[in-house]
Amino acid sequence: MTVKTDNLTKQETHVKHLLEAWSKGEGVQPLTELDPELSLDEAYQVQLHTIQQKVEQGQRITGKKIGLTSKAMQESLGVNEPDYGHLLDQMECPNRGKISSAQVLQPRVEGEIAFILKGDLVGPHVTTLDVLKATDVVVPALEIVDSRIKDWKVTLADTVADNASSGMYILGGRPKKVEDVNLKQMGMALYKNDELLNTGVGAAALGDPAKCVAWLANKLAGYDITLKAGEIILSGALSAAMPAEPGDHFYAKFADLGEVHVSFTE
Repeated sequence: MTVKTDNLTKQETHVKHLLEAWSKGEGVQPLTELDPELSLDEAYQVQLHTIQQKVEQGQRITGKKIGLTSKAMQESLGVNEPDYGHLLDQMECPNRGKISSAQVLQPRVEGEIAFILKGDLVGPHVTTLDVLKATDVVVPALEIVDSRIKDWKVTLADTVADNASSGMYILGGRPKKVEDVNLKQMGMALYKNDELLNTGVGAAALGDPAKCVAWLANKLAGYDITLKAGEIILSGALSAAMPAEPGDHFYAKFADLGEVHVSFTE
């Protein structure tokens, strides 16, 4: 079935389709199967339409997340740039907190460096240096990526429309000024139930996590969106996303930044 309606109705149809995943408690058919001609720009419009609905319902935007920052992930989806999604206050879980199966559908865990901004970043000409100047502190983070698309059978347009497969996020550790750490060389080790799963380094995210944030600020300029002081920016995974099940405990150790923990329950 191909959706053949005007743009606004098409957006609303796609938003409703994704939201059905939550009401059903299970994944839904990819949007690109329902609408094979769905463009990347239309997918971003679906995302923005969804976020606007959530804001109107009382949720608050706390920041942004950047996805597909590794060459391996880009190649798997046949793209040559990252994507982004919005963070909302209801997505935040406290450090050492618990996430129930009612809050997620098919979660995977990533370790990332989070930037907390003290100044606005207005594209389209933001540089890495601008990002460093606008950053208050960096902290260790776990991102829980999640997809409303059944079995993670996503194309780039599917994941973009689905808020870049955003689920939840956890901030932890010891906040540090950017001048006190080496972002490119910062090591990270991700553990599940005390077993080391994988390791990564800051340079895994486009060579420099700050470069990812600059890309985001410039990309958002095309949608008249500015990164604002106080926002949290998840700069991209430093290693592969790992699936989580009820009973699992994940934590990541970051050089200089400390640890961040989360547990999954029924």
